[in-house]
Amino acid sequence: MTASAGNSREQREAETWLIRALSRTLKVRLTKKKLLTKGGSWLEVDGYCQRPLVLCEAWAHIGAPRPAQQHKVMSDALRLLYANKLLSGRFHGRRMLLFADADAAKPFQGKSWMAHCLKTYAIQVRVIALPRTLRERVKNAQKRQDR
Repeated sequence: MTASAGNSREQREAETWLIRALSRTLKVRLTKKKLLTKGGSWLEVDGYCQRPLVLCEAWAHIGAPRPAQQHKVMSDALRLLYANKLLSGRFHGRRMLLFADADAAKPFQGKSWMAHCLKTYAIQVRVIALPRTLRERVKNAQKRQDR
């Protein structure tokens, strides 16, 4: 997911690791992609593959997200939908939110309104665990940021 003010070097590194791990799992090459909108602005997605079409936003957060962080993830889901529409003119391909931690993904799974929204728009929620040392670095960065 796109870097925010609280995003650290450790989290960016972990998000890159997550995208590479998902690339291996899906057997596709995912790269960052900047897209020009019809209004002349641009947006970026963390992971993109043209064929098959895959769009992904990664979030390297450990632990349950706060409400504002949940809203940010849902904003990333909307970015995926818009990027998909810009690229294909219709909704097809795979759209994924990728998490580094099951607790971080939990509000977006199950019976919450957010989980139902993501299912309605065929946005998959995936969790890929970080290696222990990288996970610890992300946790320490979050403590430093008081998140």
